[in-house]
Formats: sequence, C-alpha cells, structure tokens
Amino acid sequence: MGLFDRLRRRGKKPSRAAVSDDVDHLREWAETRRGVEAFLEPPTVMTQTTLMLVAHDGEWTRRRVAGHDAAFKLARKLRIPIYEVAKVGYPQRMRDRQARERALRKRAHRQSLED
Repeated sequence: MGLFDRLRRRGKKPSRAAVSDDVDHLREWAETRRGVEAFLEPPTVMTQTTLMLVAHDGEWTRRRVAGHDAAFKLARKLRIPIYEVAKVGYPQRMRDRQARERALRKRAHRQSLED
C-alpha cells in the first residue's frame, strides 16, 4: 500500500446503500417534525454534498445526498422548501437552539464540578 493508494481511496463516493439510508433518515425525520425546511450545503474538500433539515424549533439533522439535483428532488417529494446555504445562510432559529443547548451543557458541567 503506497501513498497514492491512500489518496485514491479518499475520493470514493459512498455506496448507493449508504446514500439510500441517509435519504430514508431525512424522509423519516421530516415526517415527524413540524415546519421543516431543507438547506443544501455544497461539497467541500472534506465533505460531500449534504442536506440539512431544520424544524420549526431549531432542531436539525444533516445527511449526505447524491448531489444538488437529488436534494431538490427529495425536497419536492417531501413538499418542503429548500434553500442553498451559500446563498441564504443558516436559519437563526437553529443558531439560537445551539446557543441554548451549549449554555445548558456548560451549566450542567459547572454544577457537576461543584458537587
């Protein structure tokens, strides 16, 4: 196994089964939440194209998708709006929820140190 073998492996696409499992998760998640919107995240050097679903209360989940067209097709099928993160950014309700959860974790950690 040489250096180039490692580089070659890194570029492999996920199997169809893996992407299918991710799509199933997104579908189930969207069906069990209210006010869900989809946010398409472009591929980066480290990650593939991903789709983030955000519910009305800021709860979110993220999974990889086969690409731009597949993400828009899934959003149409789920009847939810889809936005491109590069154009509109992340929703404020998601950032607010993360800030609340972070504060709660810090508070719990401080209390555990005091006990």
